Amino acid sequence: TERVHFGGEVRDIWGEDGSHRVAYVGGSDVLAVPKDMEIAGYGTEHVNVLRLWDAKSPTPLDMSLFSRGEYLKAVEQQAMAESIAKILYPEDNHYEGKSLRLKQQYFFVSATVQCICRQHKAEYGTLRNFHQKHVIQINDTHPTLVIPELMRILLDEEGYGWDEAWHIVTHTVAYTNHTIMVEALERWPQQLIETLLPRVWQILVEISNRYQAHLNEYFHGDQSKVRDLAVIWGGEVRMANLCVCACFAVNGVSALHSDILKRETFHDVYVQTPEKFKNVTNGIDHRRWLSEINPKLDALIRECAGGDAYLLQPEKLVQLERYKEDASVLNRLAEIKAENKRSFAGYVARESGVLLNTDAIFDVQVKRLHEYKRQLLNVMHITYLYQRLKADPHFEFTPRVYLFGAKAAPGYSVAKEIIHLINSLAATVNADPACKDRLQVVFLENYRVSLAEKLMPASELSEQISTAGKEASGTGNMKFMMNGALTIGTLDGANVEMHQQVGDENIFLFGLKANEVAEKKAKGYRSYEYYMHDEFLKAVIDQITRGFDDGVGYADITNRLLFGKGGPADEYMLLADFESYREAQERAGRTYRDPGRWNRMALVNIARSGIFAADRSIREYARNIWGVPAKKL
Repeated sequence: TERVHFGGEVRDIWGEDGSHRVAYVGGSDVLAVPKDMEIAGYGTEHVNVLRLWDAKSPTPLDMSLFSRGEYLKAVEQQAMAESIAKILYPEDNHYEGKSLRLKQQYFFVSATVQCICRQHKAEYGTLRNFHQKHVIQINDTHPTLVIPELMRILLDEEGYGWDEAWHIVTHTVAYTNHTIMVEALERWPQQLIETLLPRVWQILVEISNRYQAHLNEYFHGDQSKVRDLAVIWGGEVRMANLCVCACFAVNGVSALHSDILKRETFHDVYVQTPEKFKNVTNGIDHRRWLSEINPKLDALIRECAGGDAYLLQPEKLVQLERYKEDASVLNRLAEIKAENKRSFAGYVARESGVLLNTDAIFDVQVKRLHEYKRQLLNVMHITYLYQRLKADPHFEFTPRVYLFGAKAAPGYSVAKEIIHLINSLAATVNADPACKDRLQVVFLENYRVSLAEKLMPASELSEQISTAGKEASGTGNMKFMMNGALTIGTLDGANVEMHQQVGDENIFLFGLKANEVAEKKAKGYRSYEYYMHDEFLKAVIDQITRGFDDGVGYADITNRLLFGKGGPADEYMLLADFESYREAQERAGRTYRDPGRWNRMALVNIARSGIFAADRSIREYARNIWGVPAKKL
């Protein structure tokens, strides 16, 4: 076990020889108890250990309190300690939630780095070569406290000087940025860190002061630059700035995303240290997300593309493309998709009693509910189709089953309202005889990995429609691609690299590009003009404002689109992209009515998905960031 300390005060103790150490007065400890999971590799005799931590109080139950009937007080300390490891994503729009989140982040970081240091010292007798043996990869800003925590161990427990400790830390830690959204670039209230982590706060202040002195010198006192890059400023500790200050490498997770980090998010750091900045496009595992969940497709690939070689060498999937004009292979691919659709429909019927129309396109958008991912744009288009069907029963379009799956963050009220809207729309559409066998909308409950494993093989059209420049990468887009779904999407995140792989003819692209989004905003984007000049769009917005058959209106949502609320109107430019999206949906529908062409496109997507393998991604981390010798890769 490891001990993690919270609260109290820090006392400086100076020796006669000038040595320095610290002592803690007050505060409390929490025990970190290791809970190891063994992870077996594929085609290897090695087993990795994934170390997880449970939180326990070091203080035994006070039985005298129990004896006096003060039961809650007796178990209070245990409950407070155990909450650290028990509550996932606590709400953080109040002090208690923020406090618990910070405790969680520090608890897991501290326990882990203490453990690594102890094991390293047992083997080498020193931590002076720590950076030569370890890389600690910071995934988003949530584990950033590893930086001051490793400094604390080197300074306080090993007695190293600041410069030596900083050298070790800055040659050990690397930072992967997974999103440019504000909520992922964490900022913690100074007072909270001072109170909960007083020694870490002292170290953060020293890091910040030294970095700020460097910035002042580099930018010749330009306080606008210093302010934006400072680690501590305005009563906040900025974790992303701490990462780019201390880490020896900073990478994004798709080519476009990494370019945005260099050009925009961290531009002023990039111009100082361009060599720090890398790209490693995300990957996912064909073994798990194709072979295991889609056995019939796996069997076809083995038959056509050299057996199971693709499981370790996914680039061999390209051999499948030799059959793109082979009618028998394309027919088998279609049969596999049809079987998977029927299987998924059976699952949905058993779970919810909803009967899916398996003759329609399974059009799927499953991902975290966020405004930039634009589930609302999908809703707007479905509303358009519904209105056209009601106005003209002979309106020609390819029947669709729209499947949504999403969860909203606890305090994200707009996201929750959009989920309510999707369900309102679904109830109206599914009850209307005009939509029977033509239009269906289903919000899948409790979207999770086990549900995704059933859904991916059955999906036909993959909605990847985020505002260009907002999605870091996406991995669901890759899972759909390798299971033979075609993508309708913007040139955002890894969609850009998917498009490079499959070409214009095997993807349904629409919408503004990232540079066009920036240009339109710079010139003054006015969403209301789109509303006034597009009769279909106006009718859709007005319908959503009024609501559907349940009598619930959604004026708050449409007001955000037209007028803004605490920010720019239609920040994610749904109205600007609506017409282009509608046309792309029409192209997809027409293509689906040509099964030979659709199946050929699906086969090409599968065949060219090898580049998005997790094995490739990890090799790039090992080679370009971690410095693993080539002979070990």
